[in-house]
Amino acid sequence: MKLGAQFFTLRDFCQDLDSFSESLKKVAEIGYKTVQISGTCVFEAEWLKAELDKNGLECVITHTPAKKLLHQTEKTAQEHDVFGCRYVGLGSFPFNGGQESESYAEFLRLYKPVASKLKALGKYFMYHNHSGEFQKAAGRLILRAMAEDIPADEMGFTLDTYWVQAGGGDPAWWIEFLKGRVPCIHLKDYAYGGKMAVVGEGNINFDRVFEKAQETGTEYMLVEQDECYGENPFDCLKRSYDYLHSLGFN
Repeated sequence: MKLGAQFFTLRDFCQDLDSFSESLKKVAEIGYKTVQISGTCVFEAEWLKAELDKNGLECVITHTPAKKLLHQTEKTAQEHDVFGCRYVGLGSFPFNGGQESESYAEFLRLYKPVASKLKALGKYFMYHNHSGEFQKAAGRLILRAMAEDIPADEMGFTLDTYWVQAGGGDPAWWIEFLKGRVPCIHLKDYAYGGKMAVVGEGNINFDRVFEKAQETGTEYMLVEQDECYGENPFDCLKRSYDYLHSLGFN
């Protein structure tokens, strides 16, 4: 499994192309070889490819804005072709709004066709969970319902260890349950009081996470920390990298 950095962690440092370019350089200097692009300024696909090549990085997954996924699906796939990225991600869906059964039905209505179309275009649609997917819709846990209602060859899951635990789930159990559908995971630790933490500085049982991820075919482990509580996000990414590197991951 390869280590990567989720750029949503660095979103405040990527709001113009110059700072985005500098952030890619800094992430490569830490030692990361792969990245997820999310939360940055608008960029051209050719620009990103050049920047990735310059820094010896590979973009393995994105979080693509919902409007673009829904209304420019083919263009989205073509852009991902330019910088060599198979996994096209949706970062969230508002399951916390309104009646859960209604919002889940709306998710299926909107994104099941997107998943199917991306497959036909040679891409794989990836859904990133928060805690809202651990509610029930019409008697079924939403995350389980998603796995049952959309074929495995059309949609995978970027399982987020922090948000699974925040929702009351066991990250390792869900990685195993979704076997073959979690090519990418988000490594984010859960500390006392629900704080997000540097990997290895919280309380998630990462030994089991790594074991199940290895067993079930996860390819990329992407470090993410949405909130750094006043610390420098680059320092947080480095501490996570150093911890994971000490365990033999690169």
